[in-house]
Amino acid sequence: MKLSQDAVERNVGLMVLLTLLVVSVGGLVEIVPLFFQKYATEPVTGLKPYDPLRLTGRDVYIREGCFLCHSQMIRPFRAETERYGHYSVGGEFVYDHPFQWGSKRTGPDLHRVGGRYSDEWHRAHLINPRDVVPDSNMPAFGFLEKAPADASTIEAKMRALRTVGVPYTDEEIAGAKKQLENKSELDALIAYLQGMGLEMKNAR
Repeated sequence: MKLSQDAVERNVGLMVLLTLLVVSVGGLVEIVPLFFQKYATEPVTGLKPYDPLRLTGRDVYIREGCFLCHSQMIRPFRAETERYGHYSVGGEFVYDHPFQWGSKRTGPDLHRVGGRYSDEWHRAHLINPRDVVPDSNMPAFGFLEKAPADASTIEAKMRALRTVGVPYTDEEIAGAKKQLENKSELDALIAYLQGMGLEMKNAR
């Protein structure tokens, strides 16, 4: 049976069916090969699961909506790699649930921010961004300094992540609460930022 373009366009059901077929085949062609590429499915050298403090900081980062203005995905273009560093690879995100990819950049990409500034710089910047970047439009997060890092759910969180492949040991989970003692949410967020993207940075 030969289908003309006119016949397809006039038949809504057929149009929907063919569109779904094309999208499905295209999706399979794009996605399935990634499951067989080690750089996308296996951790890069040196990658470790988030320790309890960084994991808590990541939750603060998500809760406060930092991802709405800062991407964590450096694309393989010269303009990007010269500014931010090595482009992002899938193996860097295997322990991220969910990952923080994206292209929204009201502020700079943060994927290689780890080690770029001191803890003191991050603290000053988060408490009042304009103290270190005068033209910044980023909101202040000084209240995080007075909020204690939440240790009540950290063990359950790590156990849940272990079920999706993050290799936490029983000993790491048992000692998680202690690592959050006397830590603020600001401490946790700084720890998370300072660990970003170091594996590929160190491999260069």
